[in-house]
Amino acid sequence: MPRSTLSLFLLLWLGLTTFACAPQMGGSQTQSPPTKAVDRVRLPMGYIPNVQFAPFYAAQDFGYFSDENIAIEFDYSFETDGIALVGANNLQFTIASGEQVLLARAQGLPVVYVMAYYHDYPVGVVSFPEQNIKTPADLKGKKIGVPGLFGATYIGLRALMKVGGVGEAEVILDSIGYNQVEALIAGQDQAVVVYANNEPIQLAARGYTVDLIKVADYVQLASNGLVTNEKTLSENPDLVRRMIRAILRGMNYVLQDRDQAYEICTKYIPGLTESDERVQREVLRATIEYWKAERIGHSDPQAWQNMHDLLLEMGLLPSPLPVDQAFTNQLLTP
Repeated sequence: MPRSTLSLFLLLWLGLTTFACAPQMGGSQTQSPPTKAVDRVRLPMGYIPNVQFAPFYAAQDFGYFSDENIAIEFDYSFETDGIALVGANNLQFTIASGEQVLLARAQGLPVVYVMAYYHDYPVGVVSFPEQNIKTPADLKGKKIGVPGLFGATYIGLRALMKVGGVGEAEVILDSIGYNQVEALIAGQDQAVVVYANNEPIQLAARGYTVDLIKVADYVQLASNGLVTNEKTLSENPDLVRRMIRAILRGMNYVLQDRDQAYEICTKYIPGLTESDERVQREVLRATIEYWKAERIGHSDPQAWQNMHDLLLEMGLLPSPLPVDQAFTNQLLTP
């Protein structure tokens, strides 16, 4: 073939190849899907870093939040602070208990509980056997240590007193802060109000035999869960659904592999590796029992009504509230 003919042939071949490989214009052009914006969420937990938050740590560690385009920041400020910030729409979410939601709504804060974390109220009263406090009625005439006349422990105690027919004037309440274990051992109080998945385990680890009266054995009350506000619900329900999905995935993981979940907790809880591992693993095991339910994350309307009626009887609610506006199960579905 002559050189000139060969050169022309090569030029034509290169041109056709370049055309074939070039991006095609029009409707057939391949485009990368747009990147979804990441929602940054600061989540008040209401307590210090603890194994009870294992599902959140698992969701962060395995990328469940990332899968939902959420960048999570755990905030260990007080429960009441979280409720106030969400109620003012300064934050979109917090972890809070049922009574805090109802009390906030009574003050005009438009907070809404969207996912149950604890399905049973985790509060109880613990005592040594010699005090013979076996039932709520046995609290009559006793000196009882309580962190303070506020919060879930006080509400739980009053619920047990109501069940047992014990009036507030028939007990001596001792505000002791979060020193229940020490107060009981020292004999300062005949009984103390505790979280049933924590202090009784600490006492057992020290060799003490105790009697425990659990609120959940006598009455269902709305406990801790994920809380948002009406503005977020109306304007960004997809974000609420994504938050719920990530947390529920974390809960299901911990339910399936408690031992690995504990190892994940060591990355998020300062000093956990230096603590009594046997005690902390038992706290996690006991906490898991409060998550279990036929429908994880679902709120029980009767538990909310019971909480409302108790707060009303205690005088903490000035008047009845529309309870069905305080919680919803509608965001649990995809």
